[in-house]
Amino acid sequence: MFEPRALPDDVAGIREDHAPGALVLDSDGDFETLPPSVAENLLAVVDSLDLLSYDASWVPADAPATLDRLAGEEFTVGAPGDGGVVWTRQTEPPTVFVKPRLEGAPEGFVDFLVAEALVEIGLGLPETFLGFFAEEYRALEEAVPLEPADTYQLAAALFDAYVGLHTRETFADWDGEYDRLHDQWVDAGERLEPRLSGLSEAVAAGRIEFAEAAELACSAVKHDVDIPAQFAALDADAYHEHGPAYAVRWAEKTFEALE
Repeated sequence: MFEPRALPDDVAGIREDHAPGALVLDSDGDFETLPPSVAENLLAVVDSLDLLSYDASWVPADAPATLDRLAGEEFTVGAPGDGGVVWTRQTEPPTVFVKPRLEGAPEGFVDFLVAEALVEIGLGLPETFLGFFAEEYRALEEAVPLEPADTYQLAAALFDAYVGLHTRETFADWDGEYDRLHDQWVDAGERLEPRLSGLSEAVAAGRIEFAEAAELACSAVKHDVDIPAQFAALDADAYHEHGPAYAVRWAEKTFEALE
Protein backbone atom coordinates (compact mmCIF):
# COMPACT_ATOMS: atom_id res chain seq x y z
CA MET A 1 0.00 0.00 0.00
CA PHE A 2 2.93 2.33 0.64
CA GLU A 3 6.19 2.65 -1.26
CA PRO A 4 9.18 4.93 -0.57
CA ARG A 5 9.19 7.93 -2.88
CA ALA A 6 12.41 8.91 -4.64
CA LEU A 7 13.26 12.52 -3.81
CA PRO A 8 15.13 14.97 -6.02
CA ASP A 9 18.25 16.49 -4.48
CA ASP A 10 16.62 19.76 -3.41
CA VAL A 11 13.71 18.04 -1.62
CA ALA A 12 16.17 15.64 0.00
CA GLY A 13 18.07 18.73 1.17
CA ILE A 14 14.91 20.17 2.69
CA ARG A 15 14.36 16.89 4.53
CA GLU A 16 17.87 16.99 5.91
CA ASP A 17 17.39 20.61 7.01
CA HIS A 18 14.00 20.23 8.68
CA ALA A 19 12.99 16.59 9.24
CA PRO A 20 16.03 14.31 9.14
CA GLY A 21 15.04 10.69 8.76
CA ALA A 22 11.41 11.40 7.83
CA LEU A 23 9.85 8.96 5.39
CA VAL A 24 8.15 10.09 2.19
CA LEU A 25 5.77 7.44 0.89
CA ASP A 26 3.61 7.09 -2.20
CA SER A 27 0.18 5.71 -1.31
CA ASP A 28 -1.39 3.34 -3.82
CA GLY A 29 -4.87 4.36 -2.69
CA ASP A 30 -6.40 7.81 -2.47
CA PHE A 31 -7.91 8.81 0.84
CA GLU A 32 -9.42 11.65 2.82
CA THR A 33 -8.65 9.99 6.16
CA LEU A 34 -6.49 6.89 6.51
CA PRO A 35 -8.52 4.25 8.38
CA PRO A 36 -7.12 2.48 11.46
CA SER A 37 -6.77 -0.71 9.42
CA VAL A 38 -3.73 0.71 7.62
CA ALA A 39 -1.68 0.68 10.81
CA GLU A 40 -0.59 -2.89 10.10
CA ASN A 41 0.53 -1.91 6.60
CA LEU A 42 2.46 1.06 7.96
CA LEU A 43 4.26 -1.03 10.53
CA ALA A 44 5.98 -2.76 7.63
CA VAL A 45 7.76 0.51 6.74
CA VAL A 46 7.96 2.50 10.00
CA ASP A 47 9.59 1.65 13.30
CA SER A 48 6.62 2.30 15.57
CA LEU A 49 3.30 4.10 16.04
CA ASP A 50 2.39 6.53 18.82
CA LEU A 51 -1.28 7.27 18.31
CA LEU A 52 -2.55 10.82 18.68
CA SER A 53 -5.85 11.53 20.42
CA TYR A 54 -7.58 14.65 21.69
CA ASP A 55 -9.95 15.46 24.51
CA ALA A 56 -13.46 14.51 23.37
CA SER A 57 -14.86 17.51 25.28
CA TRP A 58 -13.30 19.80 22.66
CA VAL A 59 -15.71 18.48 20.02
CA PRO A 60 -19.25 19.92 19.92
CA ALA A 61 -22.08 17.40 19.73
CA ASP A 62 -23.10 18.49 16.23
CA ALA A 63 -19.57 18.62 14.77
CA PRO A 64 -18.72 16.59 11.64
CA ALA A 65 -17.91 12.95 12.33
CA THR A 66 -14.28 13.47 11.28
CA LEU A 67 -13.67 15.44 14.47
CA ASP A 68 -15.01 12.57 16.58
CA ARG A 69 -12.53 10.28 14.85
CA LEU A 70 -9.67 12.68 15.51
CA ALA A 71 -10.65 12.89 19.16
CA GLY A 72 -10.90 9.12 19.48
CA GLU A 73 -8.23 6.58 20.24
CA GLU A 74 -7.94 5.10 16.74
CA PHE A 75 -5.01 5.77 14.42
CA THR A 76 -6.17 8.58 12.14
CA VAL A 77 -4.19 10.51 9.53
CA GLY A 78 -5.56 13.26 7.33
CA ALA A 79 -8.98 14.83 7.00
CA PRO A 80 -11.27 15.95 4.18
CA GLY A 81 -9.79 18.97 2.45
CA ASP A 82 -6.17 18.17 3.30
CA GLY A 83 -5.17 17.87 -0.35
CA GLY A 84 -2.73 15.57 -2.09
CA VAL A 85 0.02 15.50 0.55
CA VAL A 86 -0.42 14.83 4.27
CA TRP A 87 2.00 14.10 7.08
CA THR A 88 2.05 12.71 10.57
CA ARG A 89 4.35 12.54 13.58
CA GLN A 90 2.36 9.59 14.93
CA THR A 91 4.88 7.34 13.24
CA GLU A 92 8.53 6.96 14.11
CA PRO A 93 10.09 8.32 12.01
CA PRO A 94 7.56 10.98 10.91
CA THR A 95 5.92 10.23 7.56
CA VAL A 96 4.75 12.20 4.53
CA PHE A 97 2.11 10.56 2.32
CA VAL A 98 1.72 11.48 -1.36
CA LYS A 99 -1.71 10.55 -2.72
CA PRO A 100 -2.49 9.22 -6.20
CA ARG A 101 -4.73 12.22 -6.86
CA LEU A 102 -1.55 14.17 -7.65
CA GLU A 103 -0.77 11.98 -10.65
CA GLY A 104 -0.52 14.28 -13.65
CA ALA A 105 0.18 17.37 -11.55
CA PRO A 106 3.34 19.31 -12.46
CA GLU A 107 6.34 17.58 -10.92
CA GLY A 108 7.75 20.80 -9.49
CA PHE A 109 4.51 21.61 -7.70
CA VAL A 110 4.31 18.14 -6.14
CA ASP A 111 7.93 18.50 -5.01
CA PHE A 112 7.03 21.82 -3.36
CA LEU A 113 4.11 20.20 -1.51
CA VAL A 114 6.40 17.46 -0.20
CA ALA A 115 9.02 20.04 0.83
CA GLU A 116 6.31 22.08 2.54
CA ALA A 117 5.20 19.01 4.52
CA LEU A 118 8.78 18.37 5.62
CA VAL A 119 9.12 21.96 6.83
CA GLU A 120 5.85 21.66 8.77
CA ILE A 121 7.01 18.43 10.42
CA GLY A 122 10.09 20.22 11.67
CA LEU A 123 8.17 23.14 13.16
CA GLY A 124 6.67 21.13 16.00
CA LEU A 125 3.25 22.73 15.51
CA PRO A 126 0.00 20.82 16.12
CA GLU A 127 -0.73 18.15 13.54
CA THR A 128 -4.39 19.13 13.05
CA PHE A 129 -6.58 22.16 13.54
CA LEU A 130 -8.33 20.38 16.41
CA GLY A 131 -4.99 20.10 18.18
CA PHE A 132 -4.43 23.78 17.45
CA PHE A 133 -7.76 25.08 18.75
CA ALA A 134 -8.20 22.51 21.55
CA GLU A 135 -10.90 23.77 23.94
CA GLU A 136 -11.11 27.00 21.92
CA TYR A 137 -12.86 25.08 19.14
CA ARG A 138 -16.10 25.33 21.11
CA ALA A 139 -15.49 29.07 21.52
CA LEU A 140 -15.05 29.38 17.76
CA GLU A 141 -18.31 27.54 17.14
CA GLU A 142 -20.11 29.92 19.52
CA ALA A 143 -18.52 32.96 17.86
CA VAL A 144 -19.75 32.26 14.33
CA PRO A 145 -23.31 31.85 13.01
CA LEU A 146 -22.32 28.99 10.69
CA GLU A 147 -23.43 25.43 10.18
CA PRO A 148 -21.13 22.82 11.79
CA ALA A 149 -19.57 21.83 8.46
CA ASP A 150 -18.81 25.48 7.66
CA THR A 151 -17.30 26.02 11.12
CA TYR A 152 -15.10 22.99 10.43
CA GLN A 153 -14.01 24.52 7.09
CA LEU A 154 -13.34 27.89 8.72
CA ALA A 155 -11.28 26.32 11.52
CA ALA A 156 -9.18 24.41 9.01
CA ALA A 157 -8.61 27.64 7.06
CA LEU A 158 -7.61 29.59 10.16
CA PHE A 159 -5.12 26.88 11.08
CA ASP A 160 -3.73 26.99 7.54
CA ALA A 161 -3.09 30.72 7.92
CA TYR A 162 -1.41 30.19 11.29
CA VAL A 163 0.91 27.55 9.85
CA GLY A 164 1.61 29.81 6.88
CA LEU A 165 2.79 32.57 9.20
CA HIS A 166 5.41 30.11 10.50
CA THR A 167 6.51 28.61 7.18
CA ARG A 168 6.66 31.48 4.71
CA GLU A 169 9.93 32.92 5.97
CA THR A 170 11.55 29.56 5.33
CA PHE A 171 10.11 29.44 1.82
CA ALA A 172 11.35 32.96 1.10
CA ASP A 173 14.83 31.97 2.29
CA TRP A 174 14.99 29.22 -0.34
CA ASP A 175 15.84 31.90 -2.90
CA GLY A 176 19.43 31.28 -3.92
CA GLU A 177 19.66 27.83 -2.32
CA TYR A 178 16.61 25.88 -3.42
CA ASP A 179 15.62 28.06 -6.37
CA ARG A 180 13.34 25.54 -8.08
CA LEU A 181 11.21 25.13 -4.95
CA HIS A 182 11.28 28.86 -4.24
CA ASP A 183 9.97 29.52 -7.74
CA GLN A 184 7.10 27.08 -7.13
CA TRP A 185 6.20 28.93 -3.92
CA VAL A 186 6.20 32.28 -5.74
CA ASP A 187 4.25 30.91 -8.70
CA ALA A 188 1.53 29.42 -6.48
CA GLY A 189 1.09 32.80 -4.79
CA GLU A 190 0.84 34.60 -8.10
CA ARG A 191 -1.81 32.15 -9.26
CA LEU A 192 -3.86 32.89 -6.16
CA GLU A 193 -3.84 36.67 -6.51
CA PRO A 194 -6.52 36.96 -9.24
CA ARG A 195 -8.85 34.82 -7.13
CA LEU A 196 -8.37 37.11 -4.14
CA SER A 197 -9.35 40.22 -6.03
CA GLY A 198 -12.91 41.18 -5.16
CA LEU A 199 -13.24 38.37 -2.59
CA SER A 200 -14.65 40.61 0.17
CA GLU A 201 -17.24 42.01 -2.23
CA ALA A 202 -18.20 38.51 -3.31
CA VAL A 203 -18.79 37.52 0.33
CA ALA A 204 -20.89 40.63 0.96
CA ALA A 205 -22.98 39.94 -2.15
CA GLY A 206 -23.49 36.29 -1.22
CA ARG A 207 -21.69 35.00 -4.32
CA ILE A 208 -19.36 32.91 -2.17
CA GLU A 209 -19.82 31.40 1.28
CA PHE A 210 -17.76 32.93 4.09
CA ALA A 211 -15.95 29.71 4.98
CA GLU A 212 -15.00 29.10 1.36
CA ALA A 213 -13.67 32.65 1.05
CA ALA A 214 -11.70 32.22 4.27
CA GLU A 215 -10.16 29.02 2.93
CA LEU A 216 -8.94 30.89 -0.16
CA ALA A 217 -7.66 33.93 1.74
CA CYS A 218 -5.93 31.89 4.44
CA SER A 219 -4.19 29.71 1.89
CA ALA A 220 -2.58 32.88 0.53
CA VAL A 221 -0.94 33.76 3.85
CA LYS A 222 1.86 31.23 3.37
CA HIS A 223 2.67 32.78 0.00
CA ASP A 224 3.09 36.26 1.53
CA VAL A 225 0.73 37.96 -0.91
CA ASP A 226 -1.84 40.62 -0.04
CA ILE A 227 -5.14 39.22 1.17
CA PRO A 228 -8.53 40.99 1.26
CA ALA A 229 -9.13 43.52 4.03
CA GLN A 230 -11.80 41.30 5.61
CA PHE A 231 -9.10 38.71 6.36
CA ALA A 232 -6.03 40.93 6.60
CA ALA A 233 -5.91 40.81 10.42
CA LEU A 234 -4.97 37.13 10.13
CA ASP A 235 -1.74 38.13 8.38
CA ALA A 236 -0.30 39.56 11.57
CA ASP A 237 2.45 39.00 14.12
CA ALA A 238 -0.24 38.97 16.81
CA TYR A 239 -1.79 35.85 15.27
CA HIS A 240 1.64 34.23 15.04
CA GLU A 241 2.12 34.89 18.76
CA HIS A 242 -1.34 34.29 20.23
CA GLY A 243 -2.77 31.56 18.00
CA PRO A 244 -6.27 30.20 18.67
CA ALA A 245 -7.43 32.89 21.11
CA TYR A 246 -6.60 35.51 18.49
CA ALA A 247 -8.44 33.52 15.80
CA VAL A 248 -11.58 33.28 17.92
CA ARG A 249 -11.52 37.00 18.68
CA TRP A 250 -11.02 37.76 14.98
CA ALA A 251 -14.06 35.61 14.16
CA GLU A 252 -16.16 37.37 16.79
CA LYS A 253 -15.28 40.84 15.51
CA THR A 254 -15.65 39.86 11.86
CA PHE A 255 -19.15 38.47 12.23
CA GLU A 256 -20.21 41.38 14.43
CA ALA A 257 -19.20 43.67 11.56
CA LEU A 258 -21.20 41.56 9.09
CA GLU A 259 -24.44 41.85 11.08
